[in-house]
Amino acid sequence: MAISKNNIAWGIRIVISFLFLLSAVAKLYPSPYFAISTFEVKQLYPMGFSEGFAPYFSRVLIGIELALGFLILQKNFLRSIVIPATILLLAVFTTHLLIETIQNGGNSGNCGCFGSLLPMTPIEAILKNVAAMALLIWLFIIMPKSNEKHDNFWLLTTVTLASILALFMLAPIQPIESSFTVSTPEETTTDTIPETIVDTTKTVIIKDTVKKVAEIKEIVKAIPTEPAKHKSGYAHYFSNIDKGRKTLCFFVPGCDHCRDAAKELTEMRKNTKDFPEISIIFMNEEADLIPAFFKYAGAEYPYKIIEVIPFWKVLGSGKDTPGVKYLWNGNDYKYYWGIGDNKFDAADFQNLISKPYSELKK
Repeated sequence: MAISKNNIAWGIRIVISFLFLLSAVAKLYPSPYFAISTFEVKQLYPMGFSEGFAPYFSRVLIGIELALGFLILQKNFLRSIVIPATILLLAVFTTHLLIETIQNGGNSGNCGCFGSLLPMTPIEAILKNVAAMALLIWLFIIMPKSNEKHDNFWLLTTVTLASILALFMLAPIQPIESSFTVSTPEETTTDTIPETIVDTTKTVIIKDTVKKVAEIKEIVKAIPTEPAKHKSGYAHYFSNIDKGRKTLCFFVPGCDHCRDAAKELTEMRKNTKDFPEISIIFMNEEADLIPAFFKYAGAEYPYKIIEVIPFWKVLGSGKDTPGVKYLWNGNDYKYYWGIGDNKFDAADFQNLISKPYSELKK
């Protein structure tokens, strides 16, 4: 029976270790800084963490996850510290997920437990955490009590601090948005597809045939054919973005869905007269892939590169790439984002840009 319990205990420890190590490593996929910054913006900012504190908290949290994944496999203070600490961390995660599920529903979205490597809904994550806590409680029960006077506490602190330090080394904290500038190419005003100028002004002359003292007066009425100018908030990226009809895109150079959207836009621009000028805001993640991105898209467009966290902010809270916006004189008429219900729809976009202003107002 003792051998059986020992085998069960080791089986549980290996499973828990695998879950924690996978969770920590997955939060670093596809690259540490990008993944952690995304975790901060999508998970920590909505919880109220400040921009200054979130980078430290995220790295310490993932470092602790990594450390527990290793420490569950060693014997020092296993029953008195490691197992209770692991249960406590899972309980905190589960409480947060329960609140998230109650407030927003738990059947959609990615809880972030395994980053973008293995997307998991909040409800799925809760079930996973509950199962893991049940295993840990079972492990705590079957683990024999031992004299821990001779256990090495420094092993725990060394592994924990080393894991946290490794996170800071893999993904160094960068200055907050207001403290850095990103080198970007000079803004261009044309793309590699010949541009057709759109005439957005039209005057309609209506004759008023009401006779007054044998005189026919002609009344000229101007019917607006474009919206009033509005500040979109993107002029510091592209100086002419608020003039005329524009297609503003938010892409990540290595994102396959972004590449597909860009390719669709290129095909539409080639075959559509007066297509809204395309401009792109790229995330500064794998920026070296931008030439390959344009090669796949079939054309080059004016673009700017901004850092990861500012990119997520300008993309919009709760939104994901690829993002495609239809602007007219700075007015936002349509925003496609992500790969779900709001994803870019070429047919819908084609229909939208074909509509005159009079139909867009309705």
